[in-house]
Amino acid sequence: MTAADDDAGRGPQPAAGPSVGRTVDAVWRIESPRLIAGLIRIVHDMDVAEELAQDALVAALEQWPREGVPRNPGAWLMTTAKRRAIDQIRRNETFARKLRLLGHELELDQDAEAFGGAKEPDDPAEIEDDLLRLVFVACHPVLPREARVALTLRLLGGLTTEEIARAFLVAEPTVAQRIVRAKRTLARERVPFEVPYGPALAERLASVLEVVYLIFNEGYAATAGDDWMRPALCEDALRLARVLTGLLPREPEAHGLAALLEIQASRSAARSGPVPVPLPAQDRGRWDMLLIRRGFAALARADAAARARGVAPGPYALQAAIAASHARAPTAEETDWVAIAALYDALAARAPSPVVELNRAVAVGMARGPAAGLALVDELAATTTLDAYHLLPAVRGDLLARLGRTAEARAEFERAAALTRNNAERAFLLERAAACAG
Repeated sequence: MTAADDDAGRGPQPAAGPSVGRTVDAVWRIESPRLIAGLIRIVHDMDVAEELAQDALVAALEQWPREGVPRNPGAWLMTTAKRRAIDQIRRNETFARKLRLLGHELELDQDAEAFGGAKEPDDPAEIEDDLLRLVFVACHPVLPREARVALTLRLLGGLTTEEIARAFLVAEPTVAQRIVRAKRTLARERVPFEVPYGPALAERLASVLEVVYLIFNEGYAATAGDDWMRPALCEDALRLARVLTGLLPREPEAHGLAALLEIQASRSAARSGPVPVPLPAQDRGRWDMLLIRRGFAALARADAAARARGVAPGPYALQAAIAASHARAPTAEETDWVAIAALYDALAARAPSPVVELNRAVAVGMARGPAAGLALVDELAATTTLDAYHLLPAVRGDLLARLGRTAEARAEFERAAALTRNNAERAFLLERAAACAG
């Protein structure tokens, strides 16, 4: 007798009614990506797959409070969804042709108990392949960035359109339209439900990693609204990054991204207060050491994977190495800014961008003095590429304040406050401006 058979014999777990709703929600967040991915492979239609998954969720909400949570909730949901697929096909006049097309995918154990006795519907490796395919479809470069983010959170994060809209402070119909248009674009462009190979894999992987990175960044430092952080988005991004490392164990940058997010997330409790708490002022005793250890381990895997391929560390691994340098310092004063500046030099060479150059200027200002950092910031400001970016005047204001040029610093902090759309960050910047005036 297998473990699955043994579980089926014991039947469903008893559960108190009020707690079942929370259980269903937790199961849905974990299982919905695999469920939808498996159904897309079967029905070859993203909308139909989502509808079938939602039908299975409704069935769970109806039955689990009454009968208890099954031993294998994911298998129960998949079995229920596949049965709904059969019912839907039977209502279609082309039933026979479509049923032959589905073949073994729709073979169900009709003798299994309807509740709690469902067998594992798919091979685990096949399930992971389905999930990987869904990741690459949802993050396809043919979609605009906002659509990729929304579709990823919907299909892989298990979020509702209302939750996505609330997280990004946009209207719910806007999110719904992005998702609908994304699906139509994927259908129109005939994007296959498959993992790319060769050069296409690198291009598409960059899009996948960027989407997860964007989701985390929005949670870590919200672009607008009253909240400085949105922890739920950070958690979703972390979960997606961890899934990617499992699906792509030989990809250095998948591990690099996971390392970066783990270490960054470790500071969450220390960086939030009535106003944002900058890194040098954070209570490092509040940093999450478990997440830091996970980040160090992921960074080691990124380095090992890069060496195995004979390639240099990628942009996410370099950013993770920078975060790791901060995490290793017992105090802000003991931070190895010379090493961090060197890492930013490498990052600027590997993935040049104005934002990277601004961060490099901060590191140089700490390693070589504020005058050296200010020179780099002024060079960057002369290009006008970051004119609307509030952190440019914020960094310039900090460097000016350290040089004792307080009147100029105050003006820069006030300009930064006027540019930001986040109310908590605006309050922090105005405090810095007032301190300069005082």
